[in-house]
Amino acid sequence: MTLRLSTRDKDFAHAFDKLVRGRRESDVEVSRDVTAIIADVKARGDAALADYTARFDDHSLDGAGWSIGRQECADAYAALSDDLRAALDLAANRIRAYHQAQLPEDRDYTDAAGVRLGARWSAVDAAGLYVPGGRAAYPSSLLMNAIPAKVAGVDRLVVVTPTPKGQVNPLVLAAAHLAGVDEIWRIGGAHAVAALAYGTQKIRAVDVVTGPGNAWVAEAKRQLYGVVGIDMVAGPSEIVVVADGKNDPEWIAADLLSQSEHDPTSQSILFTDDAGFADIVADTVGVQLAALSTRKVATKAWEDNGAIIVVDSLEDAMPLVNRLAAEHLELAVDDPEGLFAKVRHAGSVFLGRHTPEAVGDYVAGPNHVLPTGRRARFSSGLSVLDFMKRTSFIQFDPYSLAAIGPAAVALAEMEGLPAHAESVRRRLT
Repeated sequence: MTLRLSTRDKDFAHAFDKLVRGRRESDVEVSRDVTAIIADVKARGDAALADYTARFDDHSLDGAGWSIGRQECADAYAALSDDLRAALDLAANRIRAYHQAQLPEDRDYTDAAGVRLGARWSAVDAAGLYVPGGRAAYPSSLLMNAIPAKVAGVDRLVVVTPTPKGQVNPLVLAAAHLAGVDEIWRIGGAHAVAALAYGTQKIRAVDVVTGPGNAWVAEAKRQLYGVVGIDMVAGPSEIVVVADGKNDPEWIAADLLSQSEHDPTSQSILFTDDAGFADIVADTVGVQLAALSTRKVATKAWEDNGAIIVVDSLEDAMPLVNRLAAEHLELAVDDPEGLFAKVRHAGSVFLGRHTPEAVGDYVAGPNHVLPTGRRARFSSGLSVLDFMKRTSFIQFDPYSLAAIGPAAVALAEMEGLPAHAESVRRRLT
């Protein structure tokens, strides 16, 4: 049953705290399974990948082929209808333009002591992109991961994607063509992430792994961080909608279900200052669920993890919203700026009544790979910076070293590191 709360309830603080701290992510059993899979791939390489693909995706890599060539991707793009190709092009162009504006600038300057200082940005050599298959075969995910990597300047872009029963989503291949992907491998799951991290006989290792996946994929990324860089440990999708009673309840119900249909563990939460509107939205969700082709998944997510919370004012909702630190936040009011100013923690914010979260999944431009599970308190969505690293540089001459070097000598001696002190002192003479 969908949770219903009011800030006027006697036990509201306890009930809301339970909602905030509720876990919908991987458990001990998933962690143990992933540890074993990673160790197996590290030890057996391609043989392990073939075994896991036959077991989980029900097809033979040797029979169907391990990889998908560029020509097949180009053919998939060419075969699209004109309308669909135009939509994919529009999405790619907007994503590319937004992420090009994120590119950082190098710094190179000389300070008052005469020391040259700065930093230079460069891309990683190779990036691995996880693109979900099965229930979640999304070309939009490929564009959102591949385009920022290409904008950053990554030389080698590798996609891993499961192909259940050997079936490939042609839209994913078309998106790969559009984004300039270099390699596509027909593998998914934790074993695919392990292959990207360690490399196998066929697949060369990468430097960074990004992209959403199920609990096993997220856990594999968590365990392999340090062997490779990762974007984030992503959990189930989530949305928080802050809406007053002036909204069309049909719109708000659809917004809530747009996340519920992702997965049975997804979460959708409505905050409103109008109890009557809350009742209408709840009824409307039920009506819309009945018409959805994804109703089985969406119903379970809504009943198990959904919530409707009535507050005295929408301003009162904002501290609660910040505690949730949700992946997506809609502020469905006439003038959202006042509420937006109070937002401290959210993956991405959608302002006003005419900005549904779903448009951000496809064509708005900002990345839809966002922190979940309250991680927006300390992390951000995917960007070009996830595919880049900053290298600082320093240059002294005899005069600048003479100006500040003695302080370095003094600090090194204080820390009991005489060789450090000596390496500076010798140059001072």
